[in-house]
Amino acid sequence: MQFLKIIEERLSFVTFFLSFKIFSLYQLNIVGFEINRYKNQYQPNFVPSIQTAYMELNKIYKIGQIAISLTLVFLLSCNAQKTISLQNKQVSDKVYPLLDTENSRWFYFSSASRPFGMVNLSPDTEIKGDWGGGYKYTTDTVKGFSHIHEWQLSGVSVMPVTISEKNKSTVFKDFYSKFSHKTEIITPGYHSLKLDRYQITAELTSTPRVGFHQYTFPKGTQKAILFNLNTILGPCENTNGILEKNNDYELSGSLVLSTNFRRPKPLTVFFKVKTNQPIASVERDPATGNYLIHFSGAKEQILMKVGISYTSVENAAINIETELPHWNFSQTVADSRKEWSALLGRIKIEGGTETDQRRFYTDLWHALQGRKMISDANGAYPDNTGNQFRVGHLPLNADGKPKFNHYNSDAFWGAQWTINTLWGLVYPEIMEEFVYSLMQYYKDGGIIPRGPAGGNDTYVMTGASTTPFIVSVIQKGIVKENLEEIYTALKKNHMPGGIMEKAGYEHNTNIGGGLKYYLQNGYVPYPLPDGNFGSHEDGASQTLEYAYQDWTLAQLAKKLNHEDDYQYFMKRSQNYKNLFDSAIGWMRPKNAEGKWRENYDPYQYENGFIESNGAQSTWFVPHDMEGLANLMGGKAKAAEKLNLQFETAQKLKYTSGTSHDAELHPEFSRIPVNFGNQPSMQTSNIFTLLGRPDLTQFWTRNVVKTTFSGLSPATGYNGDEDQGLMGSLNVLLKLGLFQMNGGTDKEAVYQIGSPIFNKITIDLNPRYYSGKTFEIKAENNSPEKVYIKDIKYNNKAVKDFTLTHEEITKGGELILGMSDQPKS
Repeated sequence: MQFLKIIEERLSFVTFFLSFKIFSLYQLNIVGFEINRYKNQYQPNFVPSIQTAYMELNKIYKIGQIAISLTLVFLLSCNAQKTISLQNKQVSDKVYPLLDTENSRWFYFSSASRPFGMVNLSPDTEIKGDWGGGYKYTTDTVKGFSHIHEWQLSGVSVMPVTISEKNKSTVFKDFYSKFSHKTEIITPGYHSLKLDRYQITAELTSTPRVGFHQYTFPKGTQKAILFNLNTILGPCENTNGILEKNNDYELSGSLVLSTNFRRPKPLTVFFKVKTNQPIASVERDPATGNYLIHFSGAKEQILMKVGISYTSVENAAINIETELPHWNFSQTVADSRKEWSALLGRIKIEGGTETDQRRFYTDLWHALQGRKMISDANGAYPDNTGNQFRVGHLPLNADGKPKFNHYNSDAFWGAQWTINTLWGLVYPEIMEEFVYSLMQYYKDGGIIPRGPAGGNDTYVMTGASTTPFIVSVIQKGIVKENLEEIYTALKKNHMPGGIMEKAGYEHNTNIGGGLKYYLQNGYVPYPLPDGNFGSHEDGASQTLEYAYQDWTLAQLAKKLNHEDDYQYFMKRSQNYKNLFDSAIGWMRPKNAEGKWRENYDPYQYENGFIESNGAQSTWFVPHDMEGLANLMGGKAKAAEKLNLQFETAQKLKYTSGTSHDAELHPEFSRIPVNFGNQPSMQTSNIFTLLGRPDLTQFWTRNVVKTTFSGLSPATGYNGDEDQGLMGSLNVLLKLGLFQMNGGTDKEAVYQIGSPIFNKITIDLNPRYYSGKTFEIKAENNSPEKVYIKDIKYNNKAVKDFTLTHEEITKGGELILGMSDQPKS
């Protein structure tokens, strides 16, 4: 029977657990969860299959108390099984970590990590290259378990091995192992798999700054752990790796992350290692620089803590002492599960299919990872903004704890349509902390970064993408102090000498951003006549970005009564009009002499536009959709034009293929709307501002159904999931909430769309908002009933399908009457 075969494939995992001295309820639940995944598919044989499988377990293991526990938990009736599952289920159990893992990127996959943790511990099946590196589902070989999977950072790869006469002379360079997904279990905060070559079961979990390993070796084998400290991991080389034994239970070490064109300054990773079994010896191989740790204890199981720091070994040790003083692996797994569930559980959903719900919480899980803390538990952090590296110290509260954490981050490019809204509404404390971190970079280096790595800006992407993020925080009342200092810092980025002058990864010059042309001529030319100084020197896109970002800064200037600045930046925000060619109806690049680009094809990819084509980026005017519509002949004509683009894009499922690199494909690149990358991810919500909310409702639901509903390693985001931006977008589309200008206007207005769930309850953080919950009820909702025929908030009719941030955060109930026909 196929179901029994599946159960048998998982017996090795249960066998492993039964060898423990402690067998926790959580571990039992994991086994039960794996079996329950197949329940619906094999419903007719479910009860007898369960009984048969676990009767066999009882015969095999004959462990009295554990056998009784298994009998009580698993050999019950189908109804009792359901009850127990409901009692122990947590929100994080709905997450499907393997989503889109065939599309590998170094920082893309997470398993044994905490929200925004410094440590992101997981297996590496591919180690070379930022793209294609890390955990790739289609590769069946583990090459190590590394602790850092982050934007331009990597490091501290370890591998448990068994030593024999056959491999003792080759293990330093030949240590990879096959594994099978059949014996693999992954939940947020936990990863387990079996290394076939060594028959070692490896389990991983973590605290924010400490990786926690549990390895169970076969009986009678010589146990060892290899530290692969001089290797290529993802975006950079690990070099100068050293490891030394401190005592029989402790090691310490460091390695240097080499430079690359994105991160031109090296960074040292320090780490402290503690084990629960005595270390017999430390052996170093001169050829590879690898270290092999031999253990003398007789027990089959080894526990190992690895504390990470970017400042010192001492602080790595403090991170362990602060976050993981005990040796209870199961408790750490449970704590991680609880922490993830608490954050994910702030949004409660009812309705939709089980797959819809699992995909939603997987999207939300993605929105809460990617960007990682780089400060230690005591507030020490690496400052690489100056000529010399230094260790900085964050301000402390009265209790001696840091007031906030300091962060590494990919660009905030596109954040205006993603985390601006999601974090601002559901996780305001996270948004506030990121603002303080960004301001710490300003205090240290004199500039607010747009994508810092290793304590210094990488100048990733273009423009001043953090301006909308920070302005949104202020407009929503999340940050209320030191606003003048923040404004001064933001304004600096928009002026000569600021970050707008720099193209992508432009470290040593200030020319590639073309700001001088933008100020003199009202647009950035393409091509830039001065030459190439960085990436993404695509003048049309740069012009559109700068105009929007100028508008957001103008809103803050107005709030702070800087009237002259307000007028100045508002005037600059109209520069987008200088690139609209009314003769063809598209945004079109101009050269430095003011001439339109010849033989212009609006569907040609990166023809003056960043990671997009002209058809997609023409709609990048989030601050003035009415002005753009007027250029197109009015709202009706603009809606008709955009609707036609969607009809065309529908044939390609609204994305340029299934991955970011597929955007270069000659056919996929010509799609007029691409939800797989940031430049046009807002487009389905534009219809609401054009007076056609029905088209927003129709196309958004269609995009979600067609493109963002899958739940497998082969599908997911169909493009560039930059550190949670695509996950955040998916959450918002499915909730039916959006902010076209990124929530940067005075009222921080939300546009209401068509949610896929019947009921949504968002818990509001009482530290920031007066309301308890914000509820959305979609009455008579179904996949066919995508249109809203009636909309009320707290029993009052809602005009224009919009609500303000203040209205929502005071709490209330939004009632949507759903229909299969648009409202006439």
